[in-house]
Amino acid sequence: MEASEYPDVRTGEGYAVGHLDALGDGPGFRKVRKGLDVAAFGVNAIVMPPGIESGFHFHDEQQELYFVHRGTIEMEFGDGSTHRMEEGSLARVDAPTVRKVRNPGVLDAIYLIAGGKDGYVGRDGRVPEGEEMMRVKAIHDLSGAQPK
Repeated sequence: MEASEYPDVRTGEGYAVGHLDALGDGPGFRKVRKGLDVAAFGVNAIVMPPGIESGFHFHDEQQELYFVHRGTIEMEFGDGSTHRMEEGSLARVDAPTVRKVRNPGVLDAIYLIAGGKDGYVGRDGRVPEGEEMMRVKAIHDLSGAQPK
């Protein structure tokens, strides 16, 4: 990644931190993968103005997860169904599933798409030496979930 291309993205040994606005401006794609140098999966954000829709598309291999950050989108699928998704909504779409997205709202919609293939790695998180497991476990306790 060229530092000058995304000057507001901060990087260190093994990480990159940035803001959506640091990855572009105006409507369209925000190249999250490129901007933060993500190598393990595809990820982009889309800023979609009111009344705009994508064309239908599908993928050969990549399953996608959509997350609505702001606004409202509607996803239409090849089977003719349409689903309205508000802020906080999620959708998983398998690679060959035909889909398109539109913004039926009055404000820009912002949604994140993460895509990948070949399955879930599994829970491989570990606590560094000297760190207490109880502090790591505490976030799971907030929801009643138990770490595995």
